[in-house]
Amino acid sequence: MTIRKKVILDVDTGVDDALAIMLAVKSGALDILGITTVNGNVSLDQATENTCKILQFLGVQNEIPVYRGADKPLAREVHFEHRVHGRDGIGGALSDMVVSKRAEEESAADFIIRQVMSQPGEVTLIMTAPLTNLAEVLQKCPELVQHTAEVIIMGGVVRGSGNITPTAEYNIYVDPEAAKLVMGAGFPHLTLVGLDVTRKALLSQEDIAKLTNPEIAAYVEQSTADYRQRYYERNGVEACALHDPLAVGVAINPDLVTKLDYYVDVETRSELCDGQTVCDFQNRLNKPHNVSVCLEVDGPAFLTLFTGSLNQELKTDGS
Repeated sequence: MTIRKKVILDVDTGVDDALAIMLAVKSGALDILGITTVNGNVSLDQATENTCKILQFLGVQNEIPVYRGADKPLAREVHFEHRVHGRDGIGGALSDMVVSKRAEEESAADFIIRQVMSQPGEVTLIMTAPLTNLAEVLQKCPELVQHTAEVIIMGGVVRGSGNITPTAEYNIYVDPEAAKLVMGAGFPHLTLVGLDVTRKALLSQEDIAKLTNPEIAAYVEQSTADYRQRYYERNGVEACALHDPLAVGVAINPDLVTKLDYYVDVETRSELCDGQTVCDFQNRLNKPHNVSVCLEVDGPAFLTLFTGSLNQELKTDGS
């Protein structure tokens, strides 16, 4: 029996977070200790409902607990992305589902602290949302840094343009103070899965056609329809960028990406560049490297992993 990597997913469940959850669950490669939710693409309440909805859709609502986190950024106003993800965050898919699953009473921050500190060196945090929850964890329990196996962040961009401003990626932009705190916390293993690679992980209509489970195929088709159209209008390609699923993919198979270590910080006091992830490629600041930055990805291999996982029968024993 294969030992599955213990993970906690932190999500603001919009279109691609939902697909990330589906990949994590259906791959059978990860031991999902729980899912924490946060304000981001949608409100905390909506993100929590969407997360419960996806788990219920997959039939694992009794196996994976959900914990509510921060309902706003550390120091800023909320900034939803309804234009991309729809009013409900998942493109109107599963709109008729009656959601019976509820979040646990324990807070997201307390859950993360409890899991990591009780299993030192074993738990990987996969962050696919603004980093408010993890920042709150660090404020409450700074020593958690040395006990976390790895932090994988979907966020930032170091060599290209942003997707919410000319310089900033959405997750970092929404709560740059939280991102700055996380980047500077001293995690021994922190991986940044940014737009540099996620823009090369594009789900096309041809990929959706490879999905063999009719219900899952219909969900993916419907939930990504508006996203794919908007992506076409801006980029000339009808596709859904699998931003958040790629972070899960890196947790499953790190060899999908090429990484290099750099010093990375986040801009929080700029008129034009708030939320920019500043990567010191030439070591001009003479600061220790703190982030493994993903620079290249094997897109076809990841798409094979993604569609293959969604086509599998649900596996929970790691076999």
